[in-house]
Amino acid sequence: MRGWDQLLDGYMSEYAARGLSEESVKNVGRTLERWGAWMKRCRPRPKLEHIDAPLIARYMRSRTSFKAKATVYRTLSDLRGMGEYLVREGVWQANPMRWMKGPKLTPYRNLPARLDGGQVEAMWKAAAEVRGAHRRVLWVTVLSLLYGTGLRRGEIARLEVGSWEREEGLLRIDGRKTGWERCVPVPDLTYRCLETYLPLRANALIAAERVESPALLVGADGMALSPHAISVGVHRIARRANVDIRSIHQFRHTCASDLLEAGVSLPEVQRILGHRDISTTVRYTHIADPQRAAALALHPINDWLGTRRAQ
Repeated sequence: MRGWDQLLDGYMSEYAARGLSEESVKNVGRTLERWGAWMKRCRPRPKLEHIDAPLIARYMRSRTSFKAKATVYRTLSDLRGMGEYLVREGVWQANPMRWMKGPKLTPYRNLPARLDGGQVEAMWKAAAEVRGAHRRVLWVTVLSLLYGTGLRRGEIARLEVGSWEREEGLLRIDGRKTGWERCVPVPDLTYRCLETYLPLRANALIAAERVESPALLVGADGMALSPHAISVGVHRIARRANVDIRSIHQFRHTCASDLLEAGVSLPEVQRILGHRDISTTVRYTHIADPQRAAALALHPINDWLGTRRAQ
């Protein structure tokens, strides 16, 4: 029978073939490696085919003490997937983790607070007051990308000049996070920001005496903006605007919520945000669900009270 290390390599090859991002695959690999190391330290060391539910529960207790519910749930999910592989390989007759329940999670647990229209506008005005034409247009463009397209910070930092398809008004987004590339149409205002920024970008590269850079967003020194630099810059603008933001991911949350409130369908929002599973997009409907509001407007009680709104 193959040993743990061989089986783990086999499962990770199969898992990587699903088209997930490299970081996601690495995270699962680390989780399973820790599980394997723990089993090897057990005395007496259990045979792989004799591992049962009580032993797995013991590991989960040792590994997830004082951990967030989401961490416990993710760990159990990763172990469960490996268990299914062991069944397929004939090592186990049944997966003892198949019916193990993880902690109950609310689908909104990781959603950052939404920014309201006044906060977005205040930050926009603060960015428009930044000194220097290049820096001013750069940060207005960054805010426009964050709110107008819902892109992740890393996706914005990795944009290249070739990612911008001017004729179609599309941005090509790499698949490092999701494992698949997508094209996102930009709103008219974002289009104008990008077209205004590009000549200033060229001037900045010339002034900095740098060879042409593939990066779309560059600072006044001609260096590509890193994810950290984007965070620092946006938080600086937020302080100037007296807007309290916890994470620039709030722009992505706000973009999704506002699109749904405007009547854009869930599948369309899913494609714009690049969610592999629509269940991830559904999380945003807890504060933006125009279909539900329209349905309740038709409730018979509105006829009784004479308050039915015109549809």
